[in-house]
Amino acid sequence: MYEIDKEGFGAFLARLRKEQGLTQRALAERLYVSDKAVSKWERGLSLPDVTLLIPLADCLGVSVTELLRGERTERETLPVAEVEALVSASIRLTGEAQRAGERRRKGWKLAFVLCALAGLAQTAVLLTVGGFGWAGLKDSVALVEGLCLLFGAWLCFGVRERLPAYYDQNRISVYSQGPFRLNLTGVRLNNSNWPHILSAMRAWLLGAMAIFPALWWIVHRLWPSPPQAVELALPLAAVLGMFLAAIVTGKRHE
Repeated sequence: MYEIDKEGFGAFLARLRKEQGLTQRALAERLYVSDKAVSKWERGLSLPDVTLLIPLADCLGVSVTELLRGERTERETLPVAEVEALVSASIRLTGEAQRAGERRRKGWKLAFVLCALAGLAQTAVLLTVGGFGWAGLKDSVALVEGLCLLFGAWLCFGVRERLPAYYDQNRISVYSQGPFRLNLTGVRLNNSNWPHILSAMRAWLLGAMAIFPALWWIVHRLWPSPPQAVELALPLAAVLGMFLAAIVTGKRHE
């Protein structure tokens, strides 16, 4: 089975880019990806998506087969078998990346179930053993748990792992899917930062769902009658913190 040499590919890519007088950012802008993605390719940490091979080769003035081989062929005709092996290897790597994404989603699904059980169990304890009535929990613990369950279920089970191609070609900060709408003002959503944004939002929501009831209980044990401002600030921080985490992560990987 033919394997593409990632380090050789990266070194060849870096050399071609410099020959064309392009910076990593300039090449990234032509391909509608982030300069961090180009950096990873050149360091041999990852390979471009198979859909980027033709535009990448065009930008660098080589053929796709030369790009995958990591060397110029001086116009020699490659055997059909080698060309097929190169293409198959690139497609296989893309498939492996997709399977890795599916495994990560399964992990998030399991984490959602465990965090949901933890949050609901703590809420039940507050209602029974803790002695807090429903009236005291409905606008704080119950509200946060309900929102985390709703959006957490969408993020772990329903959201798309990849954005449509037009996100990589335009400056778009809004994502909508069914009844859900996400607006990250100032962040350009693309397939370079989208996986990181999803991970940040999932981690924040699941963490909030798992620990908020206990955190709320600690605050009320230390401060039996907190001001209304504190009562409002706790659930707002728990839910809106997800958007702050998404914006910071999106800008970092943009």
